[in-house]
Amino acid sequence: MENFLEYLIWIVLTVYLGMAIFSAWRALRGENGLVRLTGLDLTSTLTISVLVIVAIITGSKIYIDIAIAAAALGYLSTVALAKYISDQKVF
Repeated sequence: MENFLEYLIWIVLTVYLGMAIFSAWRALRGENGLVRLTGLDLTSTLTISVLVIVAIITGSKIYIDIAIAAAALGYLSTVALAKYISDQKVF
């Protein structure tokens, strides 16, 4: 049963990494600002998920702390970019 869970965690990690790479590509090469913003937000969320999965695999708590910091920065950057896109200025 443990081997099955280990394989499942590695498969999920691989799928999440693939989705994160694809969403990062959309963030870089999106057609307009809205697509890029959505890609950036999705990349941030998937990166946090990958960090949590790596924390589960390694058993290290530092990845959880990094994931929490990335979540806060990802949220703030998404809000700042959305404000910039809508008003054409940051503040």
